[in-house]
Amino acid sequence: MSSRATSPRPRRCHLCEAACGLDIEFDGDRPVGARGRRTAVLSAGYVCAKGSALLDIDADPDRLRRPLVRRDGELVEVSWEEAFAEAAARLRPVIEEHGRHTVAVYSGNPGGSTELFFKAALIHALSTPHIYSAASVDASSKAFASGLLFGVPWSTAVPDLDNTDHLLIVGANPVDSNGSLLTAPNMAARLRAIRASGGKVVVLDPRRTRTAEQADEHHFIRPGTDALALFAMVHTLFEEGLVDLRHLDGRVEGVAELGALASPFTPEAVADRCGIPAPTLRRLARDLAAAPSAAVYGRVGTSTQAFGMLASFLIDALNVLTGNLDRRGGAMFPLPAQGSPTTHGKPGPGRGMRWGRWQSRVRGLKEFAGELPVAALAEEIDTPGDDRVRAAIFIAGNPVLSTPNGGRLDAALPMLDCQISIDIYLNETSRHAHVVFPSPRLLTRGHAQGFATWNACQNFYDYSPPLLAREPGELGDGEILMRLTAIVEGRDPNAEDVDDRMAAFVAQRAAAAAQQFGITADDVLASLDAGEPAEQLVELNIRSGPYGDRFGQWPEGLTFRQLREAPDGVDLGPLQPRVDEILRTASGKIELAPEPVAIDSTRLAAALAEPVPGLLLFGRRDRRSMNSWLHNVGRLTTESDRCTVQLHPLDAAEAGVVSGQAVVVTSRVGSVTAPVEVTDAVMPGSVCVPHGFGHGKAADSLRVAALTPGASANDLTDDGVVEPWSSVAVFSGVPVQVAPAT
Repeated sequence: MSSRATSPRPRRCHLCEAACGLDIEFDGDRPVGARGRRTAVLSAGYVCAKGSALLDIDADPDRLRRPLVRRDGELVEVSWEEAFAEAAARLRPVIEEHGRHTVAVYSGNPGGSTELFFKAALIHALSTPHIYSAASVDASSKAFASGLLFGVPWSTAVPDLDNTDHLLIVGANPVDSNGSLLTAPNMAARLRAIRASGGKVVVLDPRRTRTAEQADEHHFIRPGTDALALFAMVHTLFEEGLVDLRHLDGRVEGVAELGALASPFTPEAVADRCGIPAPTLRRLARDLAAAPSAAVYGRVGTSTQAFGMLASFLIDALNVLTGNLDRRGGAMFPLPAQGSPTTHGKPGPGRGMRWGRWQSRVRGLKEFAGELPVAALAEEIDTPGDDRVRAAIFIAGNPVLSTPNGGRLDAALPMLDCQISIDIYLNETSRHAHVVFPSPRLLTRGHAQGFATWNACQNFYDYSPPLLAREPGELGDGEILMRLTAIVEGRDPNAEDVDDRMAAFVAQRAAAAAQQFGITADDVLASLDAGEPAEQLVELNIRSGPYGDRFGQWPEGLTFRQLREAPDGVDLGPLQPRVDEILRTASGKIELAPEPVAIDSTRLAAALAEPVPGLLLFGRRDRRSMNSWLHNVGRLTTESDRCTVQLHPLDAAEAGVVSGQAVVVTSRVGSVTAPVEVTDAVMPGSVCVPHGFGHGKAADSLRVAALTPGASANDLTDDGVVEPWSSVAVFSGVPVQVAPAT
């Protein structure tokens, strides 16, 4: 490093939910390296390969730096003014001729990590039912189950990792994912600590993952059968008199009814179907009940299957029935500084969770949490009709690779009269756009911990201010979104009043905060320390949140100035019991037998009587990527092909294939070709293909990813089969066939 080297500057990584603290090393004004920050509140020096490569994303020569507009079939660089003019010229005729309800908005995972606050203004202006996000790919079934149990979606409980004596992990691989709906950096060390203190870690997964390798026990489970195994454990608790609500006694409704629903699912009845012997299922339930403290945690594997909502529900039902919900060492509810669904509104008896307020045009799939399922997007575009989707805005997302039957969406996008993308790359989705706006470099953005703190294993908060100035003329995400909002509202997107419109949006939020505390909006605005509108929105959330100073009314409370002066973040303490304040069900209690669970239990019993299918597909996480959007970072790729079809030796012999040989995997909707990897790390009868690959379609613009493009597992996923309540696509347990490629 040169003599101009400066002291490292603190930053929080926002490439995934782990939210690790970083030190960004500079050579003068140029960032040259990133390493884990030892004094960071939550991560304490840990950082994964993704965080270490944070700067490589900004330096990637394939990264978009100027807007693109489609002319004569080709995307060409233009000025920002020309790009917004083209966006207006394409979007306004759609709205004027067909209505705002024919415009769709899709948000991907990176947008959730970078907190695009002004997206709300765009969605409000559009007033369209066609709001989609990556949540309906992997998480909505969990959010739906939590809403049934506790009264509001996204009221998810997380394991109290630092204090538990027994952790049961179902369909999750947090060592590689760094946690999903569980903000807990360095999961490998946390699992080792549980075991070192005399605790126990057990994993149920169709693959021997790195998480399973860290556990005391790993049991293979057939893809898509988690609800059966979990119901067998619930059955055992009732049959053997092991139900003990402890402190939850009097706070739970429907205990006996859930016991009745569990009656068909004896361990003996489900053992052959799920692949776990009946004595093992009984012991797992007994161990859970006998542990001094215990927590059951499940994620993507349990969420993305035909009974994903039921499996997610039963995970927390086990926590309740063993008295381990909302207690030290069990599954607990974080208290986020900026607020969350568990802090808004009045607790106690209410109307409960609502869903299905509107539905999709083609299949009638129901709305949930203000969104339609993305499994419906392609058909809403390519199915003729006056109200079909004719325009779409994609915000930091690549649904061609991340949504079911991606090939159909890939073919549907050219049918749009207007496609606008906000992205850092020209990827498999944005390559179809008429206008592409480049999202700004990571270090030019302030970053507020948002969704990550909803699911943190310890209450914390921090704010990372921008470390670099934007290039002259470069726009931030908020400015892009507000200019698109102006287009929707019929105003000039290139007018000079964009700052005034952003300030007006802040003022609206300030008025809402002021009403909460009985003060004036002017007083709230006058008290703000933050300068930029995006920072002001962060400050409004923090100061009106559970720990906030309430704009001076509680001087001991948290302020934005304190966050800026705390480079390691603010430790807000361990998780505390708070079930009484989060309940918003109709009964005001935890509801263990709501109608959707009763209906789904009957459906599960019918499925149990069906023949055991043949090979079943499931996915896997690559620890050096975040879905598809980090596959163009050279440091995170290797010469070896990471996109392999993992097959057990018995199944490989049956198919007549050997490691390294190309195979064709076929489902009802499509087929993919990839090299096979024969391994006993996967369960017999299963086929494992990683998520997020398939970069051959954007080889010219993603040159590193194109070296090992892989195949998209979602070309095998049937968009016609969804979990019936949340409409999450069924990725796990898809029937497939494997044969040698010719």
